[in-house]
Amino acid sequence: MSTITLLYIIIAVLISVAISFFQYFFKVKKAPKHHIFLFVLRTFAIFLLLLLLINPKLKITEIQNEKPKLSVLVDNSLSTSFFKEEETVKSILEKFQESKELKEKFDLNLFTFNDKISPLDSLSFTNSKTNIAKAITNVNSLQKDDLGGIVLISDGNQTIGNDYEYVNSKKSIYPLVIGDTTVYEDLKISQLNVNKYSYLNNKFPVEVFVNYEGKKVINPTFSIYKSGKRIFTKKLTLSPTNSSQVVTAEFTSDKEGTHYYSVGIEKLSQEKNTKNNSKSFSVEVIDEQTKVLVLTSIMHPDVGVFKKSIETNKQRKVEIAQVNSFKGNIKDYQFVVFYQPNIYFKKYLESFNSNYLIVTGSKTDWNFINSLDLGIHKSFIHQSEDYNASYNSNYLTYIQEDIGFGGFPPLTDKFGAVNVKENQSLLFQRLKGITTQAPLLTTFEKGEDKYGILLGEGIWKWRSSSYLKESSFEVFDEFINNIVQFLASNKKRKRLDVKLSNLYLANETIVVSALYLDKNYKFNDRASLQLTLVNNDTKETKVYPFSLVNNSYQLKISGLNSGDYSYSVKVANQKISKSGVFKVADFQIEEQFTNANKKKLLALADKTKGKLFYKDQQNDLLKELIADKNYYSIQRSIVKEESLIHWKWILFIIVTLLTIEWFVRKYYGKI
Repeated sequence: MSTITLLYIIIAVLISVAISFFQYFFKVKKAPKHHIFLFVLRTFAIFLLLLLLINPKLKITEIQNEKPKLSVLVDNSLSTSFFKEEETVKSILEKFQESKELKEKFDLNLFTFNDKISPLDSLSFTNSKTNIAKAITNVNSLQKDDLGGIVLISDGNQTIGNDYEYVNSKKSIYPLVIGDTTVYEDLKISQLNVNKYSYLNNKFPVEVFVNYEGKKVINPTFSIYKSGKRIFTKKLTLSPTNSSQVVTAEFTSDKEGTHYYSVGIEKLSQEKNTKNNSKSFSVEVIDEQTKVLVLTSIMHPDVGVFKKSIETNKQRKVEIAQVNSFKGNIKDYQFVVFYQPNIYFKKYLESFNSNYLIVTGSKTDWNFINSLDLGIHKSFIHQSEDYNASYNSNYLTYIQEDIGFGGFPPLTDKFGAVNVKENQSLLFQRLKGITTQAPLLTTFEKGEDKYGILLGEGIWKWRSSSYLKESSFEVFDEFINNIVQFLASNKKRKRLDVKLSNLYLANETIVVSALYLDKNYKFNDRASLQLTLVNNDTKETKVYPFSLVNNSYQLKISGLNSGDYSYSVKVANQKISKSGVFKVADFQIEEQFTNANKKKLLALADKTKGKLFYKDQQNDLLKELIADKNYYSIQRSIVKEESLIHWKWILFIIVTLLTIEWFVRKYYGKI
């Protein structure tokens, strides 16, 4: 108890005595004897009431023994069932959970992982993706101050993410290898490189990497097929010393539309796994390429980011030019990014009145922008301000998911109030944690003219931040290309927009998004949408209803067999529909491996000062962990503050004392 609290209690005693004395003895010449009893009652009642207000607390130091955490990561992907190791994994987990010695030494934490990591609830072994690196990184982040270790129950075959062999882990990792570690003779297509898009009457290349594991010289036949017809063939020579070969071929894009291809390698007579002998791909042939110009007044990292992101779509070619040295004809471009415009942009903005994006920043001439009839006006001062982004879930112009805009670094623009009219804002400005209605990214539509304005420089930081989160630029680049696709299109706005890809892998969950607008182009959340799906081979038809999720309609389809499918999305009681086709390829990435990757798991164990064990060495692993003296409990002192009084009992005593005092005063006629 602190000194100040003791002082408060002493003062409370004095105040209680003083008040009671004043009532029962002050200026009373001869007080009756019962006044002494009433004085005591009143003194205690007032003191306890003041004690409630003081609420004295006592600091108590507790010593706690904290065990090291042992995290067990279980591979819950399809490869486990492919190797028929489901029961083995369950048996291993039972041994860990039943070991009393292990539980006495460690705080046991069980996790499952595939492309994500989660606490162990149940095991399905159905996910088609494995990200070992992400699972290890997440456990290290979650338990960064703990001295424990990690047991990794996996076949070591990773399908997505960074290479786990080089992951940094403060915890020692003990891989427990499941799956077949025997090396079999195997041919596989390890990598396929092809552009998703090609232009009519142009040639597009296909590059295929073929790998061989075996002890003899073989001459398999490699083929490429289109619609079941062989269009390319080549005889290969592979051996233990020449175990890989790159096959390249070129084809002409002679017809507009989406075309499906497959590549295959002849199987060996003794080959165990033939599912990795083929792969499928699609190429979309388009009639012309969109030319994009980034016209800038300054050199800035944002300019390069726009070029990189936009050109990830091979339909688009980006050129960068300084406004003072640009000699071309701006009308030769289908879309223009005006970066930090000033008065030198005037003739280009006047001659190019649609299909553009304006990006402002600290070097922007806002007086010039305010003079244009863009539907936006900013009352600014010559001082920069940082604006964070806030996602607008009510944005209805096109489908754009929240990719974590709120967590991106702020963009910089001149400080001031923004006034807009007839716009749709995808992102609002968030200033010092407060979301405003001022736009950060907004689009305008005037008849057939469309343009957008991004109010802030520094979008290159967004691309970097997105990469750190997703381990890929794909999500951010899709966000930029969605903007370009909408603003660059001269087509009349559709009331029904459906988002579906051309090619999916077997057992992949297909997510379908649809945006439906009413006649006034406002989102209609009372419509009934359904997707009719037809397998073109079996003619089997299925109907899937959409569910309303925020401001779009969504559904998920899983369990589709490989084949070609036609789909049609219809709105009930409306003559509005959208149809198309897609293909489900007979390719399961988790079934492409013939054996467990013990080499990588061993390298991981050595790097993190752990040790590798096989599935028949479960008991050896348990003994190793229990006997390891590097893992020990530590004592932590925890200071707690506990109240010295129980307010309910104190309140009851106060009421009781005052009640007794009232009855005594009543009895003696003092009331």
